[in-house]
Amino acid sequence: MPINRHAQNNMKNKKQLTIGFTYDLKEEYLAMGFTAEQAAEFDAPETINGIYDTLTEIGFKVDKIGNVRSLIHRLVQGDRWDLVFNICEGLEGTGREAQVPAVLDVFDIPYVFSDVLVLSLTLHKGLTKHIIRDKGIPTAPFLVADDVDELRNHNLRYPLFVKPVAEGTGKGIGPDSKVLNDQQLITTARNRLENFGQSILIEEFLPGREFTVGITGTSKDAKVIGMMEVQYRDNETSGVYSYENKAHYEDYIYYTVPEKEIYDKCSQVALASWNALGCRDGGRIDLRLDAQGVPNFIEVNPLAGLNPIHSDLPILAYKADISYKDLLKMIMDSAMQRLKSKK
Repeated sequence: MPINRHAQNNMKNKKQLTIGFTYDLKEEYLAMGFTAEQAAEFDAPETINGIYDTLTEIGFKVDKIGNVRSLIHRLVQGDRWDLVFNICEGLEGTGREAQVPAVLDVFDIPYVFSDVLVLSLTLHKGLTKHIIRDKGIPTAPFLVADDVDELRNHNLRYPLFVKPVAEGTGKGIGPDSKVLNDQQLITTARNRLENFGQSILIEEFLPGREFTVGITGTSKDAKVIGMMEVQYRDNETSGVYSYENKAHYEDYIYYTVPEKEIYDKCSQVALASWNALGCRDGGRIDLRLDAQGVPNFIEVNPLAGLNPIHSDLPILAYKADISYKDLLKMIMDSAMQRLKSKK
């Protein structure tokens, strides 16, 4: 069979991109004495291996780096990568999710997912809601407080919902997060302030159905890839998507795909929120219907979990007949567009 010299030369010239992979491995933090809740946002080996194997299967050369300290050590040694796939949650402060992107920006190394500004902003749920509200996107009335005394003359309408301003994975959310009067508000607020050492977000409770919306892409190329409704099993009576319920969702929660009318309404609000905040490549927007059935923004997750089995984004992708490989390929395609435009 004759050799196609042109094709052979193209193969030689085509560089296999090296993808650095940054992550926080949960078992390392548990070994350091972190509690299960403190380490809830960090990733299990099956997540790390799932991402590594899938990116390799797609055709990338993947280099496992680890956490931000490991990244800094490798950079000091002179290591570099074409692109970094970053899922580090970070440690300490409301800017913790931006630690790896900030380091990579210093060294001019591009990375997957949102940038320093977006990751710092969106971890603070109160600041995020300010932008969403100012953009005219529906979101529940709210306030941010640093002390219980700030809550004694509020003008929000009960029931209210209380949670730490900068946590994920349902941390700080429990059955007592929904409060019906001033006494309950003060009790729950004081508990969260003392236990989490950060401001708290108080917002009017939205009584309607709850959804999480998966998005891939950036700016005008962003699209909804799937959506699911959070439903509570008969043995779950709080009606709160709490840390406990998320950690044991198989026992208390099930997910369904909403009807087209709701799907379309939620898609519109989710995409508007995604682009208003400047999110990139892939993630989730959480929504809940108000008393009039209007989808309201709850929060955004620009570093959504990517466990192939248990994370919401892969689950809703599966429900839309999108494989894990195709999901990661969509995310990488979005990041690669940014990489190409930089050259």
